[in-house]
Amino acid sequence: MESEGRVLLPLFDEHPMMPWNDLRKGDCCGRYESQSDGYYCKNCNFFVHKKCGDELSEFIDHPSHPNHTLQLRHDKGVNICDLCSREIVNLCYRCEMCDFDVDLGCAKRQPPNVIDNFETHPHKLILLKERTEFDSFHVDCVWHPATDHPTEVNHPYHSLHPLKLLTGPPPDYSDGKCRLCGGKVDKELFYHCSSCNFTLDMRCVLNPPQKSLVEPKVHDHQLTLLPRLDSFTCNACGLKGDRSPYACFDCGFMIHQECLCLPRVININRHDHRVYRTSVLGVVDSVCGVCRKQVDWTCGGFSCKRCPGYVVHSKCATRNDVWNGKELEGVPEEEEDVEPYVVIDENTIQHFSHKEHYLRFNENGVLYEENKRCSACTHPIGLHSFYTCMDCDFSLHQKCAECPKRKRHVLHNERLTLDTNKDLEVFRCDACYRRSNGFMYKDGDKMLDVLCGSISEPFVHPSHPHHPLYYIPTENDDKICNGCNSRKGYVLRCIEDDCIFVLCFECATLPKVVKHRVDDHPLSLCYGEEEKASGKYWCDICEKETDSKEWFYTCKDQRASLHRECVLGDSTGLMPRTVATLFRQSYKVGLNNSVTRPFCSWCESRCMYPIYFKLLGRTSETYFCSFCCAC
Repeated sequence: MESEGRVLLPLFDEHPMMPWNDLRKGDCCGRYESQSDGYYCKNCNFFVHKKCGDELSEFIDHPSHPNHTLQLRHDKGVNICDLCSREIVNLCYRCEMCDFDVDLGCAKRQPPNVIDNFETHPHKLILLKERTEFDSFHVDCVWHPATDHPTEVNHPYHSLHPLKLLTGPPPDYSDGKCRLCGGKVDKELFYHCSSCNFTLDMRCVLNPPQKSLVEPKVHDHQLTLLPRLDSFTCNACGLKGDRSPYACFDCGFMIHQECLCLPRVININRHDHRVYRTSVLGVVDSVCGVCRKQVDWTCGGFSCKRCPGYVVHSKCATRNDVWNGKELEGVPEEEEDVEPYVVIDENTIQHFSHKEHYLRFNENGVLYEENKRCSACTHPIGLHSFYTCMDCDFSLHQKCAECPKRKRHVLHNERLTLDTNKDLEVFRCDACYRRSNGFMYKDGDKMLDVLCGSISEPFVHPSHPHHPLYYIPTENDDKICNGCNSRKGYVLRCIEDDCIFVLCFECATLPKVVKHRVDDHPLSLCYGEEEKASGKYWCDICEKETDSKEWFYTCKDQRASLHRECVLGDSTGLMPRTVATLFRQSYKVGLNNSVTRPFCSWCESRCMYPIYFKLLGRTSETYFCSFCCAC
């Protein structure tokens, strides 16, 4: 819970520290404290206990190192405390001259010089500040600095036996998890009862969950915590649980502890409207809008009030790669103008990217103009319906002109804004990794070209016409794309049980029809020919063999199979006759459609791709056939 105002702490000038209340392990000392007040930096997710922060000073004199003053350090590397041999977490006091470090616990509380009650040794133990050849005990093994936690506690959720303080790995017979919260216990400190195999982490010892609570937003009746290992189905999210739910004895309602704080109203990255938390979805035979799996209509989840039937599992809706973490209950919803153009008449529009002139509609064309390009996707105009300016050389494909000014996308949690890229900045699309200087969907550092940014679910592609494709966040890592036979991180996939079709964003947005100098007719994208795989194919551009199982471009009579890379090159997203800045060098982007093709200064072969680069600012003409050669 955030409080008002900022706090200045030693060594934290770069961190805007805010007063904060959160029962979490402190990045200051690496331990839990019974008092959860502290200071928090949102920029780097750094939390300092109030107790640690208030006692911090930049320099200290410490009896363990009397010759030099120790200075507070914020070390991100792995260091070891020279007193207790524990790993130091972020903050420590250090002597640079002697390479001497102490963590905050040892800095605040010096280990006693003599211990005479250590249960495993009958004699007094004397603190040694330097290593010797004699048998000795680690300080950490006989003394717990700065914890002040008792060796045994009587806990309200385990009244049969006291819990003992343990360090090191949990016992082999246990599952290594806290009985109450289910989190893995910290091997440094936890409490355990061996008779009952009952384990609690420090968080649940210091601040155990309430035994009972009344939360009208969650359930109408009182809920009681059952600290048991029992399998149950959570009524809030529909998923299984294995321990310590909150239960209603009046109606049998059960809920995970973490589901108590599910948000009420949120935005998710694949739906343009807000979705609302409901205790019973009530939509029979529905599928989750994120994972595309069946939803139990009798359980809770999220649904859209504007789109009947659109529902999402609670856990899916609140994933870190689906939800931005903002609760919108009580926040008024603002209606935004996302329409990209104003209709002047049935054939004329005024687009927001070109307000100075009107654009006239042109039907699906037969005239292919290589020199006329769409300012949004930078692909040639023609063969598709398009709008062109009545007063200047500005054009947009019909589909590009209809792209909304703001939209949500499966690859980003915040709404993206359509940036017209007036300065023709060369950027790299975060979905397909192609470079472009056309329009982009953008939010902060996230940039998608207009083709990838326009992809929404369900996505239908002619290479897989029978089933739609979806982006499933839990199942997209390193899948082999059916189009390029390469391993890609972001992919769209078929969700049918017997289908393993996968498509990367680059292949999903390849142009279906292109024009190339090798043929008078347009070339069509072919999605592989399995039945002809035994024969050999040769690319007419590079004169090398092609694999007919992979996607390729073919001419009208289908006698040629041209590599996609040869037809498109690696710079198809750059607008010809513009100046592109690549790695601080300026290049003129040229269209390689003349009879005489320039020589590439890097690979020393004639430029064969549709786009070439001419280096500016040189007395001699220097050309490059591709982005790869230019950079």
